Amino acid sequence: MSRLKLTRMFLWFSVISWGIGLGAKIFDLVVLAGAWGLEVPSSLVYYPYGRHWPVNPGGFFQPLSALILSAILGALISGWMTEPVYRFWLWLSVAAFVAIWIATPTLFCPLITELYRVANGRVTMSDAEVATLVRHWFIYDWIRVVVIAVGFLASIRAISIPYRARATSGST
Repeated sequence: MSRLKLTRMFLWFSVISWGIGLGAKIFDLVVLAGAWGLEVPSSLVYYPYGRHWPVNPGGFFQPLSALILSAILGALISGWMTEPVYRFWLWLSVAAFVAIWIATPTLFCPLITELYRVANGRVTMSDAEVATLVRHWFIYDWIRVVVIAVGFLASIRAISIPYRARATSGST
């Protein structure tokens, strides 16, 4: 298989995976978080972790992240010998993923843990403190949506420009 075909295949995989992730994250933020964040602290009964919730959202997003990672790294590796402008879009998609990968355990996991503890009565906080915690979640999660959109749009841009191999010093 040629580098062109391989790169295009990985880019299609990347666009589709990022698109699914973007749509799912917006749904998660608007619908699911919209329910548990509506009237805090009483609405935390709908918080999607624990015994009252049948599915952990991480069970969806973690495997999807593995698919996105495979796609963007495959596109980057197979498109390595392209022109710099082409590689920029491949790298931007990878950078967006890395930003999310770093933010999830350092920023979001502590928030998830704290919200879970409040929702299950393991920690007592004032209503104002809970509202602040939830507000931080929404702010950070909308930023995450923007970063996902950057990764998605970078993949779209890469697949929409012509694939040109980088000129080597010995070619005419």
